[in-house]
Formats: sequence, C-alpha cells, structure tokens
Amino acid sequence: MAVLRTFASFVADSARLVLKGGRLYYAWIAFLLVLIAVGAVAYTGQLREGLIATHMRDQVSWGFYIGNFTFLVGVAAAAIMLVIPAYVYNWEPIKEITILGEMLAISALVMCLGFVLVDIGRPDRFWHILPFIGHLNWPSSLLAWDVLVLNTYLILNAFVVTYLLYCAYTEKHYVKKLVLPLVLFSIPMAVSIHTVTAYLYNGLASRPFWNSAILAPRFLASAFCSGPAILLILLQILRKTTKLRIKDEAIFKVAELMAYTMGFNLFLTAAEAFKEFYSNTQHVVYMQYLYFGLKGHYALVPFAWASVLCGLAAFILFLVPKTRKNWITLNIGCVLIYSSVYIEKGMGLIIPGFTPDTLGEIYVYRPSLTEVLVAGGIFAIGFLVFTLLLKAAVPMMLGEFTHTKGRDRFKDAVSSAG
Repeated sequence: MAVLRTFASFVADSARLVLKGGRLYYAWIAFLLVLIAVGAVAYTGQLREGLIATHMRDQVSWGFYIGNFTFLVGVAAAAIMLVIPAYVYNWEPIKEITILGEMLAISALVMCLGFVLVDIGRPDRFWHILPFIGHLNWPSSLLAWDVLVLNTYLILNAFVVTYLLYCAYTEKHYVKKLVLPLVLFSIPMAVSIHTVTAYLYNGLASRPFWNSAILAPRFLASAFCSGPAILLILLQILRKTTKLRIKDEAIFKVAELMAYTMGFNLFLTAAEAFKEFYSNTQHVVYMQYLYFGLKGHYALVPFAWASVLCGLAAFILFLVPKTRKNWITLNIGCVLIYSSVYIEKGMGLIIPGFTPDTLGEIYVYRPSLTEVLVAGGIFAIGFLVFTLLLKAAVPMMLGEFTHTKGRDRFKDAVSSAG
C-alpha cells in the first residue's frame, strides 16, 4: 500500500510539473494544441467524406500517412543507437542520456499509431487489429506482427522510462537485474519493428519495386542515422535550456556512429540501383520513374536526387572529424540526414512502388490539404507527448524534484525545466 501511495504521489507531482511553466512553455503548448485542433477538424472532414478527401486513389492507395508512419518507425527504432554503447559497452557519457532516446521512441510510436489510425477508411473497425480484443490472424498476417511488435516496443519503453523516473523521484537506485534485461531486450525489439515494417512492403509480390532482400537492412541503416539526427539537435537544445549535463563526447560519439550507418545506407541504395539498371528488366520502370522520370512525368526526380545529394553531403560532414565536431557543420549534417531519409522513406519509397500501376497508368500523387493538416496534428501530438515527458523528467533526473523535497522546491524545479 505504501508503494501505491508513493506511486500515486509520483503521478500527481508529475502532473503538477507539466502544468507549471514560463511564458515560452505555455506558448509552445498552445501552439501544439492549435495544430492538434486544426488536424482534428480536418480529420472530421475526412471521416465525413471518406478517403476521397485525400489524394490517394486506386492507383496510389498508400500516401503521405503511410510514408510518415514508415519514417517514424525508424525514429523509434533509433533509440538503440544510445542503448548499445551505453549498456552493451557500458559507456557512461551516453548512459546518462539513454532515457531521452527512449522518450523520443515513445513519442514516435504514438505518432506511428496515429498515422495508422487516420489511414484506415473505417476507423470504427480499428479494434479488429488490437491484441486480445480483435482477430489478428496471427502468425500468418504480417500486419498482425507489426501491431504486436509496435505495441510491445511502446509498452517496453514506457515501462522503463516510468520506472527510472520513479526511482529518481523516490531517490532510490534502480534494480539493475530488472532494468538491464529490459533495456537489452529493447535492442532486438527495435530491430524487429522496422524489419517487420519492411516485410509489409516485401510481402506484396505484385509490387516489384519493394521485392528486394535488402529492403529491411536499408530501413534499419536509414533509421539509425535519421533518428539520432533528431536526437542530436534535441540534446543541444536541452543543454542550453535546462541544467542537464550532456557531454560533448556523447554527442560526437553518436555523430560518429551516424557516419557509419549513413555510409551503409548509401551503399545499399547504390546496390539496389545497380541491380535495377544493370539488369534492365521490365521492372526497371519504377526506379526509372523515381530518378529520371517516365513518359513525361518528372515530379519525383528533383526530390530523389535531392535525397541522394543530401545523404552524400551529410556522410562527408559526419565522416570527417573536424566537421563532425564543429557545431555548425554538425547541425547542418543533421538537417541534411533528416531531409535525405524523410524523402527516401516517403515519396521515394511509397509512390514509385505504385507508379506505374499494373495497367501502366501513371497517377501523379500529391498530398491533399486534408492530409497535410491531419499529419500536422499528429506530429503536434507527438511533440506534445515528448514535451510533457521532458517537463516532468528533467527535474527528477537532476534530483531537484523528489518525493521528500519536491513540494518544498517545486518552484525551483519548474524554473530549471523551462
């Protein structure tokens, strides 16, 4: 009973922390709430009209929503870029910030589930794919596997983050025999969520563009550089706006790891392009449409080459120690990696897989305003989740807000968290 009372106090005090803040904090929360409200209004219009409100059609039945879902699965999986050096190699500078990567994974998974929901034409039937409630058709259904691994990874990260913050709140050291196995288990789970997502594409035999054995490795390689790119910028913001001590060597080590994964991602992309263009079978039309255009349609060509050039530039910036350890070029590289992978996972993956369609028709897909507004609302939900997690976590991580002294130092803790 004492533990339950303490945990209830932990939840209540966390709520107090997230409800208090300065003008900048309230302005940021208000901005996110406005985006969520606009997205909700757009989604009600989509519910009323159906998916015809989007620009997805029979020719291109996956679009902006699934592209964002695929990208964000990679962001969630990227948490292991901190877990491996921290817990496998026991590198202390990164171990201190691993919880931030897990919070980013939670936020990304919330957005993933949001994009899946809005992509369903009949959301009232969403319960069919819920574990233990619906009929998953497991293990034969790849969608069932995706639902299971995504939810398992979300629960795993949520438990670890909650437990570590609770230990900080109660001023007790975490039980290593409990945390270490769960954190290590998160490594294969992170790999599995993006692997199964790749298999969703691989399993569609009528889509030759996705029928590649290296699609899953490409997904993982791109994830392990795009997710940390977001995290590196967040770490720099947190270091300037809070009292968290984030060492330069931790940031530079993550950047070094990103250089290797980005190089591997570029290599796999080149290998796939070589296979298609050198063999020159009838299936080359999909890659040709992406990089050179087809039958007068060149909508994707500038984006495809921009993705490649951004990736190459970022790889060089992160590979050279001098530019990797320069804050300006480091942040430029992060933006370039994010842009490269976002294009690759979105329009560079989804649209060419459907274009031309099985009848040879080329349908030029562009997201509708409804899709953009709904997506903006979902991203705002993810940013809101991450913001609230940080608002409660930072004072506890610093030891400024605990069960014994939290109420006495509440105002100091709020100011330290921004």
